[in-house]
Amino acid sequence: MALHIVLFEPEIPQNTGNIARTCAAIGATLHLVHPLGFNIDEKQVRRAGLDYWKDVKIVEYKSVEEFLAQHKESNLWFFTTKSEIPYTSAILEDECYLIFGKESRGIEESILVDYPHRCIRIPMKDDTRSLNLSNSVAIASYEWERQHNFSNLETKGALHRLSWKKGETG
Repeated sequence: MALHIVLFEPEIPQNTGNIARTCAAIGATLHLVHPLGFNIDEKQVRRAGLDYWKDVKIVEYKSVEEFLAQHKESNLWFFTTKSEIPYTSAILEDECYLIFGKESRGIEESILVDYPHRCIRIPMKDDTRSLNLSNSVAIASYEWERQHNFSNLETKGALHRLSWKKGETG
């Protein structure tokens, strides 16, 4: 099983850093599709990802076209506010690519029309334009994990690590 997080032309370094941290926490591969709105070595990206960069597998592509050409047989899921299908209705395969567009415009509509049954959305109020990119990636990533019973993550023994005693609050 493998989860792949794909960012089409991300613009904000702090978002990409936060997403890299999420990828490290769940063992997902981060795919960065150029052009990027920043240099990946920028201090803001590194600061947001803290010391997790060494734990993230990053694959880079020169363009959206290059990514799509290399993954035309892959299980691709496009997150967009233009879809009517909630992400919870999608059956996320063992190996899939969760794709997110740039912060300012999302994924180009010319791409979305080629994948109408692979476009999903995170529901929100009608008067809200969109969620923060790193929040959207976290929601989608943990939905994939939930659908796979968190099999990549440590969930056993969590209660044993709690130091609270009955009746205490912390």
